[in-house]
Amino acid sequence: MNKRFLVAWLVLFIAWFLGSFVVHGVLLHDDYSALPNLFRKEADAQQFFPLMILAHIFLSGAFVWIYARGVEARPWLGQGLRFGVAVLFLTTVPLYLIYFVVQPIPGGTVAKQIVFDGILVLVLGAIAAFMYRKPA
Repeated sequence: MNKRFLVAWLVLFIAWFLGSFVVHGVLLHDDYSALPNLFRKEADAQQFFPLMILAHIFLSGAFVWIYARGVEARPWLGQGLRFGVAVLFLTTVPLYLIYFVVQPIPGGTVAKQIVFDGILVLVLGAIAAFMYRKPA
């Protein structure tokens, strides 16, 4: 672990945490509220908030760690977006499709989850690549 890795981890953690709040706490809030038997009430969920922070610590650390191992001497933005697409197809898309199969979530909500989280993951890929770009 070096300083670049730790700084990138922190930046990705903040970006992912804030991005997830926008996606799930704002954009999908009404969709989730319409499924009261599937999701916790906001007041109930607050007691588990430290686990949400811990999850984002793990997510952002792993994201940066994997990116740092495969970074190449190529344009940073293209690399970041390619990495974002790989993560999207490895995690986001299959995860929400599996949830759709096993939970009674409307298809429209699943589509929004995939699109909104997909955009977030692409942005995170670009941020990771920016953090690991070679100085001019």
